Amino acid sequence: MSLSFPTMAAIRFGYGFRPGEEPPRNKDDLLRQLNGGQATADARAPVAFPVGGIAARHREVAELQANLRDLGQSGDDDQTRRARRKVLQKQAQRSFQLDANARLLQAVMSPNGFEERLSTFWTNHFSTSANKSLPMRLLVPLYEAEAIRPRIGGRFSDLLRAATEHPAMLIYLDQAQSLGPDSKGGMRQKKGLNENLGRELLELHTLGAGSGYTQADVRAAAMVLTGLTIDRQEMDMAFRPNIAEPGRHEVLGVSYGGDKRRAGDYLAMLDDLAANPKTAAHICRKLAVHFVADQPDQGLLAEMAGAWKKTDGDLRAVYGAMLDHPAAWANDGAKARQPFDFVVAGLRALNAGAGDGTVAAFFRDNQQDDAVAPGVADMGGAMSGGAKGAMKGGETAGGGGPPTTDPGDEDRVKRRKAMRTARALGQGALRRMGQPIWLPPSPAGFEESFSAWITASQLAERLGWARRATAQFGQGLDPREFLKATLGDAARDDTIRVVSQAPNKATGLMLALASPEFNRR
Repeated sequence: MSLSFPTMAAIRFGYGFRPGEEPPRNKDDLLRQLNGGQATADARAPVAFPVGGIAARHREVAELQANLRDLGQSGDDDQTRRARRKVLQKQAQRSFQLDANARLLQAVMSPNGFEERLSTFWTNHFSTSANKSLPMRLLVPLYEAEAIRPRIGGRFSDLLRAATEHPAMLIYLDQAQSLGPDSKGGMRQKKGLNENLGRELLELHTLGAGSGYTQADVRAAAMVLTGLTIDRQEMDMAFRPNIAEPGRHEVLGVSYGGDKRRAGDYLAMLDDLAANPKTAAHICRKLAVHFVADQPDQGLLAEMAGAWKKTDGDLRAVYGAMLDHPAAWANDGAKARQPFDFVVAGLRALNAGAGDGTVAAFFRDNQQDDAVAPGVADMGGAMSGGAKGAMKGGETAGGGGPPTTDPGDEDRVKRRKAMRTARALGQGALRRMGQPIWLPPSPAGFEESFSAWITASQLAERLGWARRATAQFGQGLDPREFLKATLGDAARDDTIRVVSQAPNKATGLMLALASPEFNRR
């Protein structure tokens, strides 16, 4: 029996049900979530990240860059410079963690699940990683907020331009290090071409691997991109003709450039790549694989590509063509929920209560502790030896000695425990499951295939997460009612029976989140 539209819309095209929130009732409800898609970032309702807002983040990035520059030019001894850099690292890392927490809550709290899913898809398609450098910990959240999100409902060419030109992309793919070998700047600095952005532009962002381009096209694209770099003081995009490779360069049979190179050369190339039918085929297939099936229906792909061609790459029309096709609503459970999907869907399901809900209140109240040593919440989640020592014992003020009965210390112990729980259910869980926010393993982003995420080790992590999450947020919930509210008519008879026969409520709630239906979409 096929599932109802609201159930399929919430689970396949969103992040699942949330108590008290009405799911989409038709295709227009889904597409209406993208009404602001062509507005600028500043004109739209602000997202939860970067914390403090876009303008403040630009100032923070510029300040960090100035501090790093001063540090490099200082006459301090090595020990002092290391100490100063450690302070900058801690500040940038704290901002990153707060942004990552806000990104998670954005998905949990938003009533626009389709918009959130598309934002995640496109951020993954145009992948960057905060691990690249210290400034990237501030830039990558900004990249999603100002380059990706405002354009997911507009034309692909506009999205491609914004993603390519953003300093996060230019730094991540080393475009800031690429100089035309025969340019004035290249010859003076004795530096040459970096092909990373040119290669990923063709292989990942537009045409797709195996689409017929050659290594000569990659090199020519990289040549056309020379001159596109960053202003290292403001950490913003800049075009510098003196490092742009002179002459004409042929990409896929089209010549770009001339005696004097202009920004218009690489912009014309980006527009041509966006309009290429192979780009339409590549992107439409990726969208269908993300939302519908690992091996999507050919008719579905043809309709999506047709909408792309008819509208000159209007993404809203492409999404509409996908949602109009029967294959988009068939074979429920064909896709695995990726770790981020699973954690968000679980937190949404458990987020009952007044206002923003108990889950949102808990996560907001238990952000990263300023007093935690830098090693506790570093990029990889590894804990430094000193920090480990401080966390042992009775969580006393000095990290050692016997526990104290001082009420203030007891409050600190409870708060620290709550913070650890929040990390374990949020960022820590995503790291353990292999999909930490804004930290993809490569420019290709995170895997989309079912087999990548439904494994024995993955399911063991999810079971442990379900046990801890329901223990934290499931008090007073009836497992049978919870299953019905969480999965709608997607819950199958054997799952209903298993949950109903659980020995206690805690086990029943855990089994609902560990069920095959909840782990698929």
